[in-house]
Amino acid sequence: MMQTIQLPPALATVANGRDHITTAEFAHAMCRATQTVLKNHCLTGECFGIRPIKRGKLLLWPVAAVANILNGGA
Repeated sequence: MMQTIQLPPALATVANGRDHITTAEFAHAMCRATQTVLKNHCLTGECFGIRPIKRGKLLLWPVAAVANILNGGA
């Protein structure tokens, strides 16, 4: 059975139907500076418990995981 994830309205606007968002968009959604997110990823391989995928030189963060964190999930 598939679980439906409720996207916060601001995140839905940023994601615009995409499955992943950029590091800058992720940082904005989490109210952090982009460099803070990049540093956390560099040191631990994740940020707020979310591991991004790497496409070329970009880190892409899964919208479903971001929504889960923003909705109070672990």
